[in-house]
Amino acid sequence: MGAEPDKRTSRRDLLAVRGGLTAADVEAAGAELAARALGLPELAHARTVAAYVSVGTEPGTRALIDALHARGVRVLLPVLLPDNDLDWGAYAGAGSLMEVRHGGRMVLLEPSGDRLGAEAVTGADAVLLPGLAVDDRGMRLGRGGGSYDRVLARLERSGVDPALVVLLYDSEVVARVPAEPHDRPVHAVVTPSGVRRFRGPS
Repeated sequence: MGAEPDKRTSRRDLLAVRGGLTAADVEAAGAELAARALGLPELAHARTVAAYVSVGTEPGTRALIDALHARGVRVLLPVLLPDNDLDWGAYAGAGSLMEVRHGGRMVLLEPSGDRLGAEAVTGADAVLLPGLAVDDRGMRLGRGGGSYDRVLARLERSGVDPALVVLLYDSEVVARVPAEPHDRPVHAVVTPSGVRRFRGPS
């Protein structure tokens, strides 16, 4: 079996577990994640952070985004393009988000201000990545759309080295996820109960 069928099976199983979470579970985990993540040196010293707005039962990011914004950090949020690549916009507070439906897929909350271009992410000191799991090597299992594979490739091409941090539930840190040659490891994972590093803070 190749990595891609294994990834599909793993995604289905992980999403099924997330599907059993309540809104209260998600909110409580988001508060814990924010408290843990805000203590990371990579975020404590960051001037620009590329983040994302969680939806559904994803580990909540709203508390973290608002706390970073309140600190004076420039927070970049993604805008999904028709080809699944990401443009970026600056977060200007809770009232600056708008609901956008992409075809028949889920509704995403995206920044309503000016579009900054796909290359804007290369100016970030830290990039917060969504995911479904991460393993002992720091390999991240994403949802399969490829949007963040493009982001990571863009960062690599640009020669920049921001901190790569994935936000997950405790049960989503696993021994091994299926990986392919193009997959890139993250530097740290934050869960409600703690932080695990795969590379020291730079």
